[in-house]
Amino acid sequence: MEGFLPADDFLAQLDLGLGKMHFQRGAYADAEKRFRSVCEARAGSGAAPEACYWAGVAAYKAGNDPAPLKAAAKLLKGRYPDSEWSRKASVWDH
Repeated sequence: MEGFLPADDFLAQLDLGLGKMHFQRGAYADAEKRFRSVCEARAGSGAAPEACYWAGVAAYKAGNDPAPLKAAAKLLKGRYPDSEWSRKASVWDH
């Protein structure tokens, strides 16, 4: 992460990074919690669409249930329709 960000965007990026760290370690529930925090509490941040995407992936990995993927795709399509993360999740919405 380079450059200046307003406090909310900076904190969102930090939580996104922590979520990715948990995800890489296989701590999917902790990862989902971090991602969901950004997705919901910092929905206006630039990191939010990516966090919503990864929250769905982490929930899927934790329970092997595809329902969180569909929910993430629906949320991204509704809240961030022009986001690259919405396009990436579009395959789950079928």
